[in-house]
Amino acid sequence: MRIIAGAAKGRRLDTPPEGTRPLTGKAREALFSILGDRVDGAAVLDLYAGSGSFGLEALSRGAVDAVFVESARAAIVVLQENIDSVDLAGRVEPGDVEDYLARSTESFDLVFVDPPWALDDGTVDHVSTLLEPLLNKGGIVVVHRRAGGGEPTSDNLRLTDRRRYGDTEFWLYEKEGA
Repeated sequence: MRIIAGAAKGRRLDTPPEGTRPLTGKAREALFSILGDRVDGAAVLDLYAGSGSFGLEALSRGAVDAVFVESARAAIVVLQENIDSVDLAGRVEPGDVEDYLARSTESFDLVFVDPPWALDDGTVDHVSTLLEPLLNKGGIVVVHRRAGGGEPTSDNLRLTDRRRYGDTEFWLYEKEGA
C-alpha cells in the first residue's frame, strides 16, 4: 500500500501482520476526492488506526497534525514505523479508543473511524457520541464499515454522504451548530 497524493506521494506503508484490512488505493483515492480541500490545514484524528493509512494520507495532502489511536501492539509498531518513514507530523496514542476519547481535551477537524468489522454497531455509535465534543464546528467524521451493515448513528452529527466501494462503505458526517 502506498500514499496516493501529496508531499509523501508514492511512499510505501507497511501493514500489521494480522487484525487489519487495508483499504484499496482506489477506495481511499475516492474518499479523499470527496473530502477535497477540507483536508488542507485540518487537525486529524485516526481511530482504530491500524497502518495509519487514513491519517497519513491526510497529512500528505496538507493536514497539519494527526493523532493515531490504536490498541493492538503489533499494529502500533507498524504504525510508528509508517509515521517515521513518511516524515510527517503525527503521534501515536496507544490504547483503547473509548478511553482516549473520554480523556482527550484536543479538538479535530477531520476524524476517521475505521473499527474492526466485528465491532458491534452499538459500540461504533457510542464512539461517535464520545468524539462529538472533540470535533470542531463544521468538522467531518468518516466512518468506514463493511458494506450492508447498519448505519452508524449520532444525535449531533448530520449525514452528508454515503458511498460504497465493493465490500466497504463510507458514511460522512458533519458537525453543525456552535
